[in-house]
Amino acid sequence: MDSLLCHELTLALGLARQAALISRTVLSEFFLAQQKSEVDSVTKSDFSPVTVADFAIQALLAGTLSEAFPDDGLVGEESADELRGNPRLLQQVAAVLKVAQGWEARDENHVCDVIDLCKGEGKGRTWVFDPIDGTKTFLKGKQYAINIALLAKREGRGSREEIVSVVACPLLDWTLGTGGGGEVINDASVDKTGRGAVIYCVKGHGVFVEPLFDKTEEEKPRQIPRHAEQVKTVEGLKSVTCWQSLDSGVDTVHENVAEKLGMDFPGNDLLGWVNRWVCLALGVGNTTVWVYKKRDRKAKIWDHAGAMLLFKEVGGKITDVDGKDIVLAEGRLLDQNFGFLAAPEAVHGIVLEAVQGAMREKEETRAGGGSI
Repeated sequence: MDSLLCHELTLALGLARQAALISRTVLSEFFLAQQKSEVDSVTKSDFSPVTVADFAIQALLAGTLSEAFPDDGLVGEESADELRGNPRLLQQVAAVLKVAQGWEARDENHVCDVIDLCKGEGKGRTWVFDPIDGTKTFLKGKQYAINIALLAKREGRGSREEIVSVVACPLLDWTLGTGGGGEVINDASVDKTGRGAVIYCVKGHGVFVEPLFDKTEEEKPRQIPRHAEQVKTVEGLKSVTCWQSLDSGVDTVHENVAEKLGMDFPGNDLLGWVNRWVCLALGVGNTTVWVYKKRDRKAKIWDHAGAMLLFKEVGGKITDVDGKDIVLAEGRLLDQNFGFLAAPEAVHGIVLEAVQGAMREKEETRAGGGSI
């Protein structure tokens, strides 16, 4: 790939593979410990479990990137507060970090220190990452992803833009999207070969996918065609959503939108947002809508930054459900937007009209005293 960002991309790809190795190691140990009822975990404020892998991967990413690019900002999901108060868990994190190659912590305090490099909001050029997106499914041996993104200031504007995206999906089949468009996946669609997928892009240079593990010299990265550009009517829409594990979204709106557009629902059904963006990029789906239950609910930057670029690079358009562009301002939340709407650019306006119509109907039902 001919790009000034080749160094950043190459480093991020190597880190994605090392992080995936950590996740696979921890997952094997977790299942073994589960059988013996010896599982250590803590709980975050949103009640999702945090695993050894979350902390170890964030330490690997933050430690390596801070040394390689000392002037860059870092934003990550985890804080080391829980680790500092749980010596046994900290020992487990430090131990599993030894699986990775290329970066070593000086001691356990160093592990906590590099994790906490990511507690800020990020200014200027910033790396954003989610060490494990889909922790709940990860702990069940189902789909999860490791998200690494690089953002940079947009010239003449206060917001930032995505310039590099690398996503590791250790349980996703890297050949997805080559089956003629008939595939439909969910969190249980696990790659039986064990090779997984890494999908990546530099802005303006297209999207590529290759095996995450056991890549041979003969296997070349596969470039994903700009498939979303080929969709000109709503008949070509394919849904990606989160249905079985619906929590923060409004189910009636999402189902109503699909009905208005004649789209199969739920279609591709994935818990993790990063996996949903990957599904859209690969062409397994091409449309996703997400309306939060409350207006004050804001998305977290590490669930979307970078991964959204993958879909844009194949011809997709992404806004919020009010039709506004997604703003990656400095901060940890996407606080200038409400929800998400991603669709092929040619029909994005039609999908937006359906979404806003469904939202109005919901409000009218609520005002009339009906059930939602």
